[in-house]
Amino acid sequence: MSITIAASSVPTPPRDLLEAFRNASTSIISDNLARLPGAVGLRPFHRGGSLLGVAFTVRTRPGDNLAIHRALEMVGPGDVIVVDGGGDESRALVGEIMTSIAAYRGAAGYVIDGAIRDAGALAASDFPVFARAAIHRGPYKNGPGEINVPVSVGGSVISPGDIVVGDEDGVVSFPAAGAAALLEAVRAQVAREEETLKAIREGRYQGLYGKS
Repeated sequence: MSITIAASSVPTPPRDLLEAFRNASTSIISDNLARLPGAVGLRPFHRGGSLLGVAFTVRTRPGDNLAIHRALEMVGPGDVIVVDGGGDESRALVGEIMTSIAAYRGAAGYVIDGAIRDAGALAASDFPVFARAAIHRGPYKNGPGEINVPVSVGGSVISPGDIVVGDEDGVVSFPAAGAAALLEAVRAQVAREEETLKAIREGRYQGLYGKS
């Protein structure tokens, strides 16, 4: 069945703006996105380290990865392959080989609303992979699918070109257009929280954290 390609590439935000989120935690980013749910139910399967990149989106039939194979021919450096697999956990959409191909292409990682397999190999790798579950059963390869269209992942709508950040707490995403203002808010909250922790260590905390 056919694969619909809405765009062959995704818009890229300024590199310095993107890199400024390199060490930003998803929890603080989420706080400054009005604490909306973001991607719920996904967890990291790789050894460790954060995810940062630009969304290259895929929508596929649950349990089918033909569209992901097509996307792997198109992704470029810094792309995060964001897969709307309908939350299905009955068949794995990617495993060690498809993860290795994505890394070879220069992709920044996977975010999959579905399952993976070869969990042991992924756990030994630093290539970021976020998904719902692991299962041994392999995928169908029949299609259909769509590439670079808005997708829903864990209840969060992610559009091509959105900035994607992932860490031990999960995955958040946001449009590049609002990234500069968001970055200022994130930095301000980091400074406030660092001051709170310092006050606790120094024995002068006055109970203001719960009021923020």
